[in-house]
Amino acid sequence: MTKPNAIIFGGLNTCSRALAAYLVPPDGEPLVEHLRIVDKYSVSPPTTYIGSDFPKVLEKPNVEYRQANLTIPSTVAGCFEPPAGSAPDARTYVFDLTGEIQWDRPEAVQIAHTLRVARLVGQEAARRGVAAYVRMMHPFYECKEKGAHDEKEDVRPDGVHGTWWHETLRTLGAIDGLNLVIVRKAIVYGPYIDYGPVMSFIAIGAVYGYLKQPVKGLWAPGKHPVHTVHATDVAGAFWACAEWMHRVGGRAKADELAGEEIPFRNDKKAAEIEGVISPETRVVAPLFHLEDDSQVTLAQFSNIVAAANDTTYEFHSFVINTMAKFKLEDVVEEINEEHVSVWTQMLTESEPPISSTPFSAYADVYQLKRHVVAFSADKLKRIVGYQLQRPQFEEAGLREIIEKLRAERTWPNAKPQPASES
Repeated sequence: MTKPNAIIFGGLNTCSRALAAYLVPPDGEPLVEHLRIVDKYSVSPPTTYIGSDFPKVLEKPNVEYRQANLTIPSTVAGCFEPPAGSAPDARTYVFDLTGEIQWDRPEAVQIAHTLRVARLVGQEAARRGVAAYVRMMHPFYECKEKGAHDEKEDVRPDGVHGTWWHETLRTLGAIDGLNLVIVRKAIVYGPYIDYGPVMSFIAIGAVYGYLKQPVKGLWAPGKHPVHTVHATDVAGAFWACAEWMHRVGGRAKADELAGEEIPFRNDKKAAEIEGVISPETRVVAPLFHLEDDSQVTLAQFSNIVAAANDTTYEFHSFVINTMAKFKLEDVVEEINEEHVSVWTQMLTESEPPISSTPFSAYADVYQLKRHVVAFSADKLKRIVGYQLQRPQFEEAGLREIIEKLRAERTWPNAKPQPASES
């Protein structure tokens, strides 16, 4: 059977590098005939962190990278032109990882860079009749601590970025002829993943391991799910969903098998913005949740991170916990001042010293707020048949990440301070 072509839009600063390495492994048989990756960043020289493995993918003869401005319709259309030697109607999978991931960007930026870019890509994909269009959704929601956490659960978008990422799902879902599959994932981690809370917390754990002190948490013990997923499984699930969409023969059957209503979760006046689907319009699209089998709580997560850095985990005093609830900004700056100072010292004391790294022990207010993330992956396993490759969030997996980063000299290898200086 002829292999499909694939296009990855966006996500160079999130998961597209892991996806590209899955589709065209540096060592191994590619899953696709041709892979095109499109994003706003340059890769030569890189204008964002790309890790040490991704350049090996880019060296493959069937991989093409395009730096492009995806806010321009004609540019988006050009990205769909088939590679040289391929027929215009060749089977194509599109993986849409576009969107603004920074939580503090203004609403206008979220609309322009998340909703409108995805709409342009989705509309062109529908015009081209692509076989599958897989859209990534980050865990920008506030889940309930208890319950099934399945795709029918009414989860509330978190903040401005959550609202517009969610509205983007409705916009894509309403495009006629788009063979859309939505994958709403838990908190991602993995080698060379430099965004999201996991790497920040591992770096903070490294600081306390260096100081030979326990990692200190702001929030009291409790259930507090913070479910995770490895980047390898993000890539694997995206591929499985694309293959599933092609196998079932298109959107109508996919909606029948896995369609879920995507409710309107915005201010009513937002319906006046171009691209936003009316609140009265019922939007249904195939939706799958993705997480590993660990189902870790915050306390379990923190203990695993601490163990990977050869230290332990404990909670702050009641006073600091209370301050965090009412004046988190002040607590964050006080904590970060110490974390960043020690992290810089660790970089300097590394052998050899590390002069530049994208990783930091700084945690912003959003990362330190109390978030509940819980998305059961039972439906994905049942309907698509996807089997997790990294089912557990565990110490060994985190140590593997740290060692790979040390090998590329973006993670400190400084020896812990003597006990007398802790």
